[in-house]
Amino acid sequence: MRVLGVDPGLTRCGVGVVEGVVGGPLSMIGVGVVRTLADAELGHRLVGIERGIEAWLDEHRPDAVAVERVFSQHNVRTVMGTAQASAVAMLCASRRGIPVALHTPSEVKAAVTGSGRADKAQVGSMVTRLLRLDAPPKPADAADALALAICHIWRAPAQNRLQQAVAAHRTLKGRTA
Repeated sequence: MRVLGVDPGLTRCGVGVVEGVVGGPLSMIGVGVVRTLADAELGHRLVGIERGIEAWLDEHRPDAVAVERVFSQHNVRTVMGTAQASAVAMLCASRRGIPVALHTPSEVKAAVTGSGRADKAQVGSMVTRLLRLDAPPKPADAADALALAICHIWRAPAQNRLQQAVAAHRTLKGRTA
């Protein structure tokens, strides 16, 4: 499975592609950051993010896209920008028919480090070890994008089985009603 992880942000949108399967070795295919100018008009920034994500989708052809789920922060402006960048990534993938999954920051941290309260340095360190890299990817947004992709590779099969079980239960329940 090849997954594009997206750590959304208006100024720096981390992107990383990881390939692998549960229980097997993981390989980093690419990592980077889509950047926009902080003083540019919002619409232009979103178009810049769209172009960057589209280029990553064109180049790497992922099977799925994993995006960090936006969570409530104290700074509403930051939350809005993150949500807007997240929506752009989801739109780009969905337009191509690529499945999109959202993962919370604590879910990603727990999957990669074993603790949902891990700090950025711990996440970067584990991403480096899991992908057998010489050094943690910089900036942290890039490492976080790789962590999202790893989390999705490890958790997607279980999530798919749960969704199938719920769907089967609903179908059975509908037949007996």
